Amino acid sequence: MLIGEFQHILDSKKRVALPAKFRKELGKKAVITKGLDKCLVVYPLKEWEKVAEKLAGLPSGQTDVRKFQRNMLSGAAEVVCDALGRILIPDNLKQYAELGEKVVIAGVYKRLEIWDALKWAEYKVEIEKQTDVLAEKLGEVGAY
Repeated sequence: MLIGEFQHILDSKKRVALPAKFRKELGKKAVITKGLDKCLVVYPLKEWEKVAEKLAGLPSGQTDVRKFQRNMLSGAAEVVCDALGRILIPDNLKQYAELGEKVVIAGVYKRLEIWDALKWAEYKVEIEKQTDVLAEKLGEVGAY
């Protein structure tokens, strides 16, 4: 299970060390792609296969589906965790997420999210203001 929030540094070679807590579950290889809300998402290979299969199985005759498939799948890259637990963030993904030197790695159960630290702080402030409303909506669909 990938949970928790960790502050890290993106080095000058665009590498970030993944928290040791997550490395075993991710394995040596993972997939990184564009996430929602201008973050990056890192999936263990097995989990990525499930996500990619679901995306590929959607009806590509629908414009919105094609756009989403292209965005998620064409932006994806396989990454290898080096001996120090670092992965390389591809240029296009670094630009997409507007990552600075300080980043936050957030475990979101079956995936990791990589955020620019300032964007993450702003996002958390907004979301925490809405916690009660979000919980109520989840309750309406039986999820909380």
